[in-house]
Amino acid sequence: MSAAKHTGYNLLGALIPISVSLLTTPIYIRLIGEARYGVLAIVWSLLGYFGVFDLGLGRATSQRIAALGNSSPQLISSTFWTALAMNAALGSFGGMLIWPVANYYFRYTISLGSDLRSELWPALPWLMFAVPLTTMSGVVGGALQGRAQFLELNVISVTSTVLVQTLPLIVAWGFGPDLALLLPAVILIKFFTFIAGFWRCKIHVFRDQAPLLACSDAKSLLRFGGWVTISSLIDPLMSILDRFVIGAKVSASAVTYYSVPFQLGERSLVLSVAITSALFPRFATANAIEREQLAKIALRSLVAVTTPVMVVAVLLVEPFLGFWISPEFAANANGTAQILLLGFWINGVAAVPFAQLQGAGRPDVTAKFHMAELLPYLIALFVGLYIWGLPGAAAAFSLRVVGDCVLLLWFAEMLPSEVATLRVPALLLLGALGSAIGWTFCSTMWWLAAVSLSVVALGWSLWCAPAEMRELAIGVLKKLLASMREALR
Repeated sequence: MSAAKHTGYNLLGALIPISVSLLTTPIYIRLIGEARYGVLAIVWSLLGYFGVFDLGLGRATSQRIAALGNSSPQLISSTFWTALAMNAALGSFGGMLIWPVANYYFRYTISLGSDLRSELWPALPWLMFAVPLTTMSGVVGGALQGRAQFLELNVISVTSTVLVQTLPLIVAWGFGPDLALLLPAVILIKFFTFIAGFWRCKIHVFRDQAPLLACSDAKSLLRFGGWVTISSLIDPLMSILDRFVIGAKVSASAVTYYSVPFQLGERSLVLSVAITSALFPRFATANAIEREQLAKIALRSLVAVTTPVMVVAVLLVEPFLGFWISPEFAANANGTAQILLLGFWINGVAAVPFAQLQGAGRPDVTAKFHMAELLPYLIALFVGLYIWGLPGAAAAFSLRVVGDCVLLLWFAEMLPSEVATLRVPALLLLGALGSAIGWTFCSTMWWLAAVSLSVVALGWSLWCAPAEMRELAIGVLKKLLASMREALR
């Protein structure tokens, strides 16, 4: 099992949809309007939260199948079918609940015009079909991950994500920006995605084994998945609650000014997700010493790559938003985006000990931490939003993930050794934030700060990176310089 190769598959599988999203998001906003886009962002958040009816069985399936390794096909098949049957039932139950919840929120909580309401009501019932498709797809994806089929899993994921980002756009362009048409188009894509994943599981997971449900498998999966469910319940709640509060207290357009930078920040997790997804099966089978070594190498590699990238991103996000969407949008979303980028950087770091603990069979630890974080985060969110508006909500999110990262590193016994690793990049990122806020873009002081911070960040990353990564980077840099000298001759 090559973690580097699988990380490459995961990375490529994330970068392609990001590229498509960068192209389609401004078109969406211009074509359907900020208010309608904000409604869609809330709908996707609501659907994502109802994925909690997975009860952690997707993650549990991945961990269980990876731990089984080359055990008998009957055991692997039994695990798969038991998890799939449970998630089909749980997803159906969640589907029956999501429509009245969505109906209540959009009718009584958020301020919508009559035209948007008339579009939304016939579209909401489609969410009932989306929830079971989401929960069952979680088991299918977890099973393929447990069997280390990262290439096929990413092909399916990329195809699905690209279709989700483009088909509704085509529908809006051809038939008009009607929510009653856009939502069914996405649900149809989710159905074909599940079918494609199930077909690959037939080859790699259950093969020719007849469907078999086992109470022992159900108990084992629920024991692991129960703790994952608590994290899956609380973590998405903390991640999407801000948009619901903003929509209720401010406006649907304000949700767009927050959700677009938030989505950009989520995209910065691409490398973190790629690494931890590839290592998760390894964490499930390794002993304690091997897990700790894998986690430290992964964390230092991740920080070495993401720190200089994030320093540049914080400095350039304002002109990027102005070019990508509009100067007016950048003026409203810039401060929020800068703060969220810092939060997502530390969130990416936290993903390493998170995956390590869950892979080791300790999802209870991550769940307990999330429970402890919920109330302080809610208080910080309301206070931040009331005092500073959207940047205050972003600051509440960033402070919450800092606390989460510290707790995870501490329990994974990585905190003392990794504090020194994280101290310098944290200072560099805070320096980038101060420079972006304090000086006008392209002014003399801005250039001085930007160049200095970028050079220091790159030099620190080369020094901090694991030896193999450093040698690879230096080799690539030498070849690049040699090519440039050759071209200048």
